[in-house]
Amino acid sequence: MMHAAIVLSCEVGIKPACESLDIPRCWFYREQARRDAPVMEARKRPGPPRALSAEERQAVLDTLHADRFVDKAPLEVYATLLDEGSYLCSIRTMYRILADNYEVRERRNQLSHPVYQKPELLATAPNQVWSWDITKLLGPVKWTYFYLYVILDIFSRYVVGWMVAQVESSALAGKLIKETCAKQAIAQGQLTIHADRGSSMKSKPVALLLSDLGVTKTHSRPHTSDDNPYSEAQFKTLKYRPDFPERFGSIEDSRSFCQDFFSWYNKEHRHSGIGLLTPEVVHYGFAEDIRTARSEVLRAAYDAHPERFVKRIPTPPLVPQAAWINKPTPSPVNDEDLH
Repeated sequence: MMHAAIVLSCEVGIKPACESLDIPRCWFYREQARRDAPVMEARKRPGPPRALSAEERQAVLDTLHADRFVDKAPLEVYATLLDEGSYLCSIRTMYRILADNYEVRERRNQLSHPVYQKPELLATAPNQVWSWDITKLLGPVKWTYFYLYVILDIFSRYVVGWMVAQVESSALAGKLIKETCAKQAIAQGQLTIHADRGSSMKSKPVALLLSDLGVTKTHSRPHTSDDNPYSEAQFKTLKYRPDFPERFGSIEDSRSFCQDFFSWYNKEHRHSGIGLLTPEVVHYGFAEDIRTARSEVLRAAYDAHPERFVKRIPTPPLVPQAAWINKPTPSPVNDEDLH
């Protein structure tokens, strides 16, 4: 652009040339001055007079490389030399010399964590993806617990299986999974079960059982609770119930409470994530019937008092058509992809 402006300005003048090329004259003058300015060589900054000479710096580096100092920090080297009646330089200068030679780093073998793949699971119908987890229930005295195992369908939020036990055990977990799969008539290759990375979830007996049942297993990434959101939310609903006790007097007490809770949760709890329907209604395919009945009630209310509904006829909440664990983020579309 600048070359074309210069050539044109020589023929018609600077102002007409800038107007014809639609560039400001100030830019033309600034670029012309920059091109005509003499090239200045960068001045080398002089070293401070107190700096060590090249020979002295090499002597410090050789001392740090000595067999007796090679595994010691500059702080220890500095103190040892002082005790021996020798001074080479300050501790900070030792670090500078090591840094200039790329020798300031962690010398031990560092633990490198593997890169765990983010689970991305999709369910478009019940019994496609289950999430399961174990939580502790406080016992009658301090340091006593009961263990609640819960298996949840992420599409319908229906608790398909649960159990309270005295211990956390892979054998008990396997028994619950096997019985729940039989109760729900799970076929080979139909189901994916997701869990966190607890000892029971990662155990070999559970893995072998799932393989025999033809069930795919996935696990959350370490220390990532968002990878198992449905089980975490269900446990929060349990423990935030008004009648949830601070402690359970016995395992029979905890089982009795959970029996009532899961019956309420599956059959009466209107879940905001599934269009204010109960998990049982969605799990067993009655969602559209209930939503149609709700639409008729709202239509009747609108016909009776249309003035109370300003914008449109009210409709019941939609039932989601899919449930995700870590829904993929859509990649941005480039202009080149549109051609």
